[in-house]
Amino acid sequence: MPDDTQDVISGGHLVAKALKAEGVDRIYTLCGGHIIDIYDGCVDEGIEVVDVRHEQVAAHAADGYARITGKPGCAVVTAGPGTTDAVTGVANAFRAESPMLLIGGQGALTQHKMGSLQDLPHVDMMTPITKFAAAVPDTARAADMVSMAFRECYHGAPGPSFLEIPRDVLDAKVPVAKARVPKPGAYRASTRSAGDPEAIEKLADLLVHAEKPAILLGSQVWTTRGTEAAIDLVRTLNIPAYMNGAGRGTLPPGDPHHFQLSRRYAFSNADVIVIVGTPFDFRMGYGKRLSPDATVVQIDLDYRTVGKNRDIDLGIVGDAGLVLKSVTEAASGRVNGGASKRKEWLDELRAAEQTAIEKRLPSLKSDASPIHPYRLVSEINDFLTEDSIYIGDGGDIVTFSGQVVQPKSPGHWMDPGPLGTLGVGVPFVLAAKQARPDKEVVALFGDGAFSLTGWDFETLVRYDLPFVGIVGNNSSMNQIRYGQAAKYGLERERVGNTLGDVHYDKFAQMLGGYGEEVRDPADIGPALRRARESGKPSLINVWVDPDAYAPGTMNQTMYK
Repeated sequence: MPDDTQDVISGGHLVAKALKAEGVDRIYTLCGGHIIDIYDGCVDEGIEVVDVRHEQVAAHAADGYARITGKPGCAVVTAGPGTTDAVTGVANAFRAESPMLLIGGQGALTQHKMGSLQDLPHVDMMTPITKFAAAVPDTARAADMVSMAFRECYHGAPGPSFLEIPRDVLDAKVPVAKARVPKPGAYRASTRSAGDPEAIEKLADLLVHAEKPAILLGSQVWTTRGTEAAIDLVRTLNIPAYMNGAGRGTLPPGDPHHFQLSRRYAFSNADVIVIVGTPFDFRMGYGKRLSPDATVVQIDLDYRTVGKNRDIDLGIVGDAGLVLKSVTEAASGRVNGGASKRKEWLDELRAAEQTAIEKRLPSLKSDASPIHPYRLVSEINDFLTEDSIYIGDGGDIVTFSGQVVQPKSPGHWMDPGPLGTLGVGVPFVLAAKQARPDKEVVALFGDGAFSLTGWDFETLVRYDLPFVGIVGNNSSMNQIRYGQAAKYGLERERVGNTLGDVHYDKFAQMLGGYGEEVRDPADIGPALRRARESGKPSLINVWVDPDAYAPGTMNQTMYK
């Protein structure tokens, strides 16, 4: 080796140094010749290289890692099909506001437009689904552009960035003195804004004088780690709170301000509604499900989201935690007059909540076989501990779980987000268990959803990452089946949506994990406990009733 190697550095090693500066401690990847110099750099920098079986899994895992840790995730994939395989994971992170960097390989610049192996216009493809997408034009710029991409992940609401690096740019070496390697913590400003002070005062005044307020705590409460501020506000001002997305678990089940099943009633009858970190998208009926007579306030990290699809009375752009903290402080000294008179409102909502619970209680306790999905998700909810991270990956079965499963702690709920991507489950398990090995991970899959990325169950075995997995198996893509029956009649309900009777328990066993089959509802709890005790990645294959549909499925407007 030449003596001057200490004075030069390759593009791949510059990338690794930039990842290290950002605090990235592992990358998710599937190998390819275009990107191996990044691996070499990661080895030198002490960054773990986690290899998976499909690039979609790598991208989803980077997304999941960001959600769990609060740090940006990183996936590294090869050019062409490697990058296109990762598109779904990037798109999911984009809609879910999850900060991650995808690095894609590219053919050599010296072969630009010549038809090199796996050459595609990656940047053009990624631009609409990222906050930043660019090619690295020169080896000396590699670390600089990685840092630039991470910085753009945090512009407004978080999201993904993409960089492609041509093979000769990545492999080439440049003098160390010529390369710009941004200093950790010195290339990004704080994005934590507490919002317009006048708007904060106005919101405090609205809440103090509201008779029937309600608040929705969305994913940005967790993104901004604003849990304590949210709890302080709802308890101090005596406001009923609903939670969605990653905001689930902000308040523990049983908290007097924790509500779940009476949201539509509350939003139809409240006089002040505060929407925190949730856009007026399909999950919110594009804002039409809020009382037209209510005063509506929206708080979001992104200016473009506030007031989109529905008029609002007050909009605040800022960090959810800081905004809520400021509102509580602004209301200090005035709260008793407002908080004490809301007991009747909370009692009214609790009664609506109880009515909803009693309506589905027979299904939650059903001893029927095939197993009613409500019974399955009820057993899962009882099984969770304060340290259980719950992951939902599926259509109809996960819609059932959304009404019943209640995470016990903040940051302990993971679902795809508004893109509705099936297949996130196994990669989210991978990310969650590696990021928080001290936590139990429990994942519920639809049988269709598991099929999309299920081969990476082998990755979980290979890395010795135990988790409790449950497949709600009805041999169908049931959410779509319901819609087809509703639209076209029972004689055409099973076109393109019926799966085989797959024994996923045996699949788990084949790959070195723990597997068990359940047909009797009384066996669900014991099977879950045996999976926990096995210390292995597991799949409990639960045969559920294919003719039971979640209310959320039946209410979807696209089927009407």
